Amino acid sequence: MSTPVHDADPLSKERSHLAASRSALRTMREDVESLDITDVTANWVNAAVLESQIEQRIKALADLSETPLFFGRLDYLHAPGAEQAEGGEGERPQPEAAYQTLHVGRRHVHDADGDPMVIDWRAPVSQPFYRASKKDPLDISLRRRFGYTGGDLTAYEDEHLSDPAEAAVTSKLLQQEIERPRVGPMRDIVATIQPEQDEIVRAGLSGSVCVQGGPGTGKTAVGLHRVAYLLYAHRERLARTGTLVIGPNKSFLHYIEQVLPALGELTVRQATVDDLVAHVEVRGADEAATAVIKGDARMAEVLRRALYSHVTLPTEGVVVVRGSRRWRVAAYEVEQIVRELLARDIRYGAAREALPQRIAHAVLVQMERAGEAPDDRVQNAVARNAAVKAVVKTVWPQVDPAKLVLRLLSDADFLAEHAEGVLTEDERKAVLWVKPARSVKSARWSPADAVLIDEATDLIERTHSLGHVVLDEAQDLSPMQYRAVGRRCTTGSATVLGDLAQGTTPWATRSWEEALGHLGKGEAVIEELTAGFRVPTDVIAYASRLLPDIAPGLTPVASIRENPGFFDIRATDALTADVVAACLELLEREGSVGLIAADARVPALAEALGAAGIGFIGPGEETTHATRLTLVPASLAKGLEYDYVVLDEPQAVVDGEPDERTGLRRLYVALTRAVSGLIVTHGAGLPPQLTD
Repeated sequence: MSTPVHDADPLSKERSHLAASRSALRTMREDVESLDITDVTANWVNAAVLESQIEQRIKALADLSETPLFFGRLDYLHAPGAEQAEGGEGERPQPEAAYQTLHVGRRHVHDADGDPMVIDWRAPVSQPFYRASKKDPLDISLRRRFGYTGGDLTAYEDEHLSDPAEAAVTSKLLQQEIERPRVGPMRDIVATIQPEQDEIVRAGLSGSVCVQGGPGTGKTAVGLHRVAYLLYAHRERLARTGTLVIGPNKSFLHYIEQVLPALGELTVRQATVDDLVAHVEVRGADEAATAVIKGDARMAEVLRRALYSHVTLPTEGVVVVRGSRRWRVAAYEVEQIVRELLARDIRYGAAREALPQRIAHAVLVQMERAGEAPDDRVQNAVARNAAVKAVVKTVWPQVDPAKLVLRLLSDADFLAEHAEGVLTEDERKAVLWVKPARSVKSARWSPADAVLIDEATDLIERTHSLGHVVLDEAQDLSPMQYRAVGRRCTTGSATVLGDLAQGTTPWATRSWEEALGHLGKGEAVIEELTAGFRVPTDVIAYASRLLPDIAPGLTPVASIRENPGFFDIRATDALTADVVAACLELLEREGSVGLIAADARVPALAEALGAAGIGFIGPGEETTHATRLTLVPASLAKGLEYDYVVLDEPQAVVDGEPDERTGLRRLYVALTRAVSGLIVTHGAGLPPQLTD
């Protein structure tokens, strides 16, 4: 099926088309760069907005020299109809509709006449590239895949889907692209998306999706490509509402940050949960048991009770003086207004803003009965009256969310009053600070405290909601963290990505149904990816021995790799020296190398690598061809991939966690970071789960 380079006729034509496409893309970019907006902007604000849009468009039209503009071709039996070629919301049918031969790539490219030279992989007419099969060819006569080195086409491979005489075979070029060694950050998988992945990528914007996927199933890539697809299909709506990708740490975000720009999407914000709730400076840390309680969803009820305890019923009425007239609203009337606002269950701050207007309205009713004709300006003036303000300040005072949490964690009586029937006495003692802080600024806030403050902030004032949020490595979030993320997409949708077997926090997710409930997306569809594309067969089979202990009932990943990969377990006496030797051995191969070790072992290994003259970087830093080794603490390995991995002392990884299950889950993560090969070195014995 793969055609060598010397079979020059079809390949040379495709190379010519690639060269012409690159030239057309340059022209498209130059056309945007030459735009003169002097006469089309009414003011400096419009000019600034338009200049920003033009700048983004120029960046989106960049040609990546190491990647060809297209990776596939479709030959339709019949020219696809306009309904298949329609783009995003509000867009006209695309010109691809009139063509039977279409090149599929990362972005749309057209020639000087507007005729398509490359179609965007997200367009409806591109979908058969990922889903067509011999059983269901989707009107495709030929699917062509291209092999390439750098930015040059080197081979092609044809599938005649409508020819019953040609047997279905595994694509060699597809396998090679999946297994291709990498140096640097994560790259897109747009050329290798599988049918089950494509269904998730193209799911509609209105519904939320949860993807359970084991190591190497491509769940992170699916989530990122889903964002790119949604921005294509619903660009106007998401431009208004915004999109967000949430990852577990900065290293992970740095690792994935080039995927969306490579697909031409530059406006998606990336953040960690800690970034979202950064209302205070985090300088402290909780013990695991304390963090579990603070992360429990019951804390939301404790906060709500504590907040609304500030509301008191009035004992006196209010008298408003206007000119020579005095208008009195009795205490029972003010009380009724307060009770109505409490019953409406609106946010504390919104109710506080409504209270003076409600009191003012009661005054206006009296004015109208007296024959006056007050308007809205009079009502607003009454609402600002000093007497009304005084009542509001007493009855419904302002509350600072950080000060509220500070008091809860510092004042045993205040906590006991509002946690009665919610937290046990032991739980209350666990969350109370041993040494109460004197102020918000002096407090040594923990990450869990910051989430509590975010909850309190939302109880007072509604959090801004985005159009779509992608939450990756979600299995490590606490219920309160899920609530914090859910607040960011109350009016939008979410894509939740994770693996229950890789939950390595004491509060790790027990079930996706429970997690989605905390997120506020209980209606989300749960999809499971079980086909492994990245981790070699022998490696994933070895790591899966841990599943009965860490995630009983979870379906093991089945590797579909034809290449079994390189896998070796080495018992050693001179452990550090043998770890260094294993790194040197793997550096002889092409691709990136990760040395993963228990956090406590990292300093000694760093010293040994330095003594051996081996350059290395930390997780999140970008590898180069000169420095391809990354020294990775086990606590930061999640979500990262390396062509080859040396795993140092598995038992030390397990022992570095507060309990065995969490330790075994951490080990499962470390074992499954390799794409092409794994060497396990150990001086102590292996965990018994791996010795059977």
